[in-house]
Amino acid sequence: MRLFRPLGLAATLSLCAAAAFAQSEGPARYCPNGLAVKNAPAPSHRGEFMFSPYTYHFSNNPEHKHVVLVAVEEQLPGDRLCGVSFFSNSFGQPSVYVYAGQQYNNLLGVPQLFAKVTAGLMYGYVAPYENKVPLNYKGFNPAIIPAVGYKLSPHDSVQLKILGNAALMFSYGRQF
Repeated sequence: MRLFRPLGLAATLSLCAAAAFAQSEGPARYCPNGLAVKNAPAPSHRGEFMFSPYTYHFSNNPEHKHVVLVAVEEQLPGDRLCGVSFFSNSFGQPSVYVYAGQQYNNLLGVPQLFAKVTAGLMYGYVAPYENKVPLNYKGFNPAIIPAVGYKLSPHDSVQLKILGNAALMFSYGRQF
């Protein structure tokens, strides 16, 4: 039950952030202005809410727990993005990942196929699991997460995130 309280809070915070993004008017941005590509066309949507109910681990470690993620991203001109995700890590610890990235649309000439690469700072792998991620210092570590996705509709997508040599994360995204 202890695990679900942080996840419930994370889901509430993400939904509130998504609502704030959706209701804001004008050019107000939550991401740093320097991330956007100057003179690039505005994105077709303001942001994206993501939910991941399942992660497949490559190893069969009995200490692995069920991983759940909620995230919100802001889209910027030039197919750039920034976001925050809240999740329970592979060992059941509440965690957060703050990131910036780039999306590549029309992958391999398929309009629905896209790829994303994000890089940022993650917090959450603390004792006794601090050695489960590289370059961890007091629970903080850098992370780079590539993903491939498929647009089911103009607003809905499924994504597969590659979590190093540890796991694959399956997620659903809803653009707003």
